[in-house]
Amino acid sequence: MSTALRKHLAHYWFETQDVLFPKLLEKTGPLTKHHEQLIAVIEFARVDNLLHRHYGCVGRPEEDRRAIFRAFLAKAVFNLSTTVLLREYLLNDPILRRICGFPSRRHVPCESTFSRAFHEFSEQHLPDRLHEALLKKHHSDRLVGHISRDATEIDARERVDRDRTAEMLRKKQIAKERSGKQIKKRGRPKKGEIRPAIPAKRLERQLGMTLEEMLSDLPNTCDVGTKRNSKGHTISWKGYKLHLDTADGGIPISGLLSSASVHDSQVALPLATLTANRVINLYDVMDAAYDSGIIRDHSKSLGHVPLIDFNRRSKNDTRYFAPHEAERYKQRSVAERMNARLKDEFGGRMIYVRGAQKIMAHLMFGIIALTVDQLIRLIQ
Repeated sequence: MSTALRKHLAHYWFETQDVLFPKLLEKTGPLTKHHEQLIAVIEFARVDNLLHRHYGCVGRPEEDRRAIFRAFLAKAVFNLSTTVLLREYLLNDPILRRICGFPSRRHVPCESTFSRAFHEFSEQHLPDRLHEALLKKHHSDRLVGHISRDATEIDARERVDRDRTAEMLRKKQIAKERSGKQIKKRGRPKKGEIRPAIPAKRLERQLGMTLEEMLSDLPNTCDVGTKRNSKGHTISWKGYKLHLDTADGGIPISGLLSSASVHDSQVALPLATLTANRVINLYDVMDAAYDSGIIRDHSKSLGHVPLIDFNRRSKNDTRYFAPHEAERYKQRSVAERMNARLKDEFGGRMIYVRGAQKIMAHLMFGIIALTVDQLIRLIQ
């Protein structure tokens, strides 16, 4: 980490420790580790810059959305499973109420108000916008060495989209039939014979698309995903897949949510484009699932050096990393560690909302808390 970045982060962290914590100790009493962590997240993220309270509107005034937003950050920091449990914490912990901005117990909203506010946050993409503003303030003008790209499964408690599953099975059947025809019928077609055109794959179609078009083309409905784990066993899950780009130091830069059946390589181009708009990096580090010439060329077009593990499809494939590339490739493990931290410590494993939009908002609250925690670790 550069000295300038260390000084920049240390200014905010030491100001929080030396000024804010003593004042809170005088008014609220001793703070726990989670209280201090939540205060740091709120101080670094600056929630009030995105949310403003409106006065003088017609009708009953709505509950303070800033306090509710801070409460959802507390849900991620405290690793709480449900909003019901979050509300119980707020009612019984006066220090937590004070940090979030609720003056007393009677000011804590009911569960339906929390639900409506969360729906508003997810529709307006407020967690993602706050995370982008956080990176812009603390990390946008820094040169990042490595971006580690990886995906992780997200279990959902909702029904599988039958239309999406039927479409996936239909495509597999067409691919099998088409591959069989190609084996039987080699060479040029006969006179008058019309062979079905092979549609372009998603990775090929993305070359001529903008970022918005690539994002709209990605499926994001609940279905079944299958992959082979590190022990060689095939596992399946119902839900979604989170694709995350992580910088040096374990700082999440950008994330996208797709259907569970979407292959990792199909999200590489939009995710790389989204990351390039937020930070400047030198190396793109990916595992063998991203071994594609299109992904390598796209990485080079962004001015990066692709370090992608080789998916050896035949015994004649003799590609290997150079010694210096193999040493840099070890940085990819940071992506797996951050995925594990997001699930184990910041609510990524306990998801009770439904729909891709709300699930992504839930995960982004955890990503914000994880980002601030990793920034603080860089200076400790």
